[in-house]
Amino acid sequence: MEAARWGMTIPFDDLPLHQHPALYRELEEAGYTDLWSVEAAGADGITPLAVAATAAPSLRLGTAIVSAYTRGPALLAQTAAAMADLAPGRFALGIGASSDVIVRSWNGIEFDRPYARVRDTVRFLRAALTGEKIAGGYESFDVAGFRLARVPAEPPRLLVAGLREQMLRLAAREADGAILNWLSAGDVRQVVATVRDEQPDAEVVARIMVSPSEDSDAVRAIIRPLITGYLTVPVYRRFQEWLGRSSALQAVWEAWDAGDRKGAVAAVPDELVDAFCVHGTPEQCRAGIEAYTANGVTTPVIAVVPVGTDMRTAALALGRVWSPTP
Repeated sequence: MEAARWGMTIPFDDLPLHQHPALYRELEEAGYTDLWSVEAAGADGITPLAVAATAAPSLRLGTAIVSAYTRGPALLAQTAAAMADLAPGRFALGIGASSDVIVRSWNGIEFDRPYARVRDTVRFLRAALTGEKIAGGYESFDVAGFRLARVPAEPPRLLVAGLREQMLRLAAREADGAILNWLSAGDVRQVVATVRDEQPDAEVVARIMVSPSEDSDAVRAIIRPLITGYLTVPVYRRFQEWLGRSSALQAVWEAWDAGDRKGAVAAVPDELVDAFCVHGTPEQCRAGIEAYTANGVTTPVIAVVPVGTDMRTAALALGRVWSPTP
């Protein structure tokens, strides 16, 4: 099954933002249909998409994700409306709880009742983006008297990042679909079954680490620290337990909990790296991405991992239309 969409994660950290317009046009020519931003410790999740909105007018734009905590509900509605106005019919707002590290440790915001916060944010946005005046409170926050002054002609699609059953069901039931991360192509069946049980037509976006390199040792050396850095965070650890991966990660978690960071990285087996990162020739990588779509992902979004090259070159090599640009 060939994917109908072909996404790329932006921005590229090895390229200044003011040079991204030319990059986005190249990605458009290389066969990409989507650009999805991330928001962690680099660029915010909106500015790169605003650049892309005018630089590459055929591409769909999405956030994967912005936190339901770090912007207030009204500001989040204003931001979504502005992007929908800038890229009519092409913007999807992906939100999620994020993690206690980003929310509490980095932003000084209490990471409390994440399910309720995401659910209430979706419900608030549904109402606010129609121009409705919000007069009542929600379980996890209060908004009184807000009305969006610039209502987009076409509201953005809303998607929710889900790691386990409750949030995945929310994504399918009250939003337009789910955003997935840190799972293998084989894991997709279990996750998508939960989503489809609530809404058969829900969109399923998955961020997939991909490295068009045949140097497996070099790829694994890059990915091992990422695995330990992410999958020791409580929310991701519980997700991997739900997927049935406890035995594969037990040694990693034990070393991490004991304060042995180097030991945790060394304990990541090759098979685990290969499950989370598609790598090999560009043709092998494209086949690996298609394995995700065959199992139910509707929008694969590549998170490119360059080895021995820059991100632009690696990304163009993975496009569905080969770009000869050096």
